[in-house]
Formats: sequence, structure tokens, C-alpha cells
Amino acid sequence: MDVLSDVLIAMRTGRPGAARTSSQAPWGVRFHPGQAAGCHVVLSGSCWLLSAESEPVALTVGDVLFTPHGNGYALADHPGSPLTDFAPLATESGPLEEMRIDGSGAVTELLCANYTFDPARPHPLLADLPAFVHLKPEVGQHSSLRSAVELLGNELRDPRAGTEAALPALVDMLLLYVLRAWLDDQPADRAGWASALRDPAITLALRQIHRHPERPWTVATLAERAGLSRAAFAKRFTAIVGDTPLAYLTWWRMTTAARMLRDSTKSLRAIAESCGYGSEYAFAKAFKRAYDVAPGRYRSALSEQ
Repeated sequence: MDVLSDVLIAMRTGRPGAARTSSQAPWGVRFHPGQAAGCHVVLSGSCWLLSAESEPVALTVGDVLFTPHGNGYALADHPGSPLTDFAPLATESGPLEEMRIDGSGAVTELLCANYTFDPARPHPLLADLPAFVHLKPEVGQHSSLRSAVELLGNELRDPRAGTEAALPALVDMLLLYVLRAWLDDQPADRAGWASALRDPAITLALRQIHRHPERPWTVATLAERAGLSRAAFAKRFTAIVGDTPLAYLTWWRMTTAARMLRDSTKSLRAIAESCGYGSEYAFAKAFKRAYDVAPGRYRSALSEQ
């Protein structure tokens, strides 16, 4: 598994959702602050992105808009159109929801996907992303993103046997290709995760941390795997990733532990060992420092939801 795949698994909680909207002008859909991250694809027609943070942005067929931070915004056929809250209705035949706005003007069809990221432990990659990522897959080298958009569009236009199973996987794939496209568009001298994923030494160290959080890593052993001196590695890792190697290791261990508590029935001892802690006590202390709650209570609180 590569580093970006690891990051996606760490960021996501639950399953992604998807909704199809078909709106006739005049129309406007409002997305309130604090909602899940969103990804919108213009399947037909055109619209405008409206946000207090920027001037209106025109979106046309094939455009992809990713909103990673849950900022408030709206999509509308015209900047002056009235807005209604995004409130799709579940369909009877599968996981896709639908929303229709009737009017007398031109029709715009959108695919709206949503992703829930762990708000308590946002991955550093998210901090690198702007409030709005606007991509035009028909331009440049974003052929994989364009293919994902086409596959999703085909499933929506002509649902068939297996569509219910295919849609969540395709929506997940859409997120992967959106992040890839954004990372590819960043300048070579940009710090952060765009640079980390281009740096063979740092990528190798990250892969070791992600695959083997149970190992007793030190800066020296990670530097050896990366093929750098200890001092050079520590300086380079911190400058690019934005955290020291051991601080990121702890972050990854705690994020992995939280995912295990959510998604598995493993004992606390087994989770502690899987995350590099020799005792439940040391693990519980580190987990409470990260999440402000003991691991057992964290798990029981999830089961009560």
C-alpha cells in the first residue's frame, strides 16, 4: 500500500455518501459550515460557486469542486439566485440520494459526494488543502480523474445490476483522484505533503511508519531506512512534513489505535501492541493525552451512538 492510500484510510471515517441533483434555473443550494467534506461534479449545464471567501467562480461540464474543510458555500445557476438548503431524499433502489429543484430555465445536473473525516485527528494533508479545490479534468494530465468522473456519470445515467455496490467504491476513487490531481498541480518547491510524496527518502520513512507502527522506531533507525544521516533526515522530514519524525510517529500510532477501537473487536492489549506500546497503561496514557478520553471509554462512547 502506498503512502497516499494510507493517508486516505487514516482520514476517512464511515462510508462516503452521494446525491444527484437536477435543478432548473433559477436555483441555488446552500451548504452550511461544519458539514462533511464535499465533492461536486458538474454532469451537465453550468453553475457558480458562491462563497464569502472569494468572488463567484464559474463551473462548467466536467469540472470537479472539492471542499475539504466543511466551509459554508453555495452552488447556484446565477450569483443572485435564491438559495435553499441542501436536503436530498433517499431513493428506494440504492444508496444514492436525489434532489430536484423545478424551474423554467436551463437544467444543471450535479453529482454531490460527501466524506466524513475524523475531526479529532485531521491528517496534516488536509491542512495543506485550500478551502476550495477546483479542477478541470479535461485539461492537462488528469486523465484518471476524468475517467472516474465518466464512470460515475455512466452509473448515474444508467443504473444497472451492481450499481449499489459500485457507487461507494467509485465515490472513494473520486476522492483519491482529486487528491492526486491537486498534488500533481503543486509546484515542485512547495513544502508540505505535495513535496513529501515526491521525496523518495521521506516517502520511504513514511511508508515504514505507516506499515509498522508497532516497531520501536527512532530518528536514527528511520534515517537509516531513508538513506540519510540522522541530522539531515530530521531536518528534512520536519521541514517537509511539518512535524518531527517522532511526533508524526505518535500521531500515526494514535490515529491507528482510534481506527482499531472503532472498527475492530481487538482487546486493548492487542491494540497497544499493534501500535508500539509495551503495556496497556502506557498506551492508555498516550491515547488519553491525544483524545482527552481513555481508550475504553472512547470505544464504549462509539457503541452508544
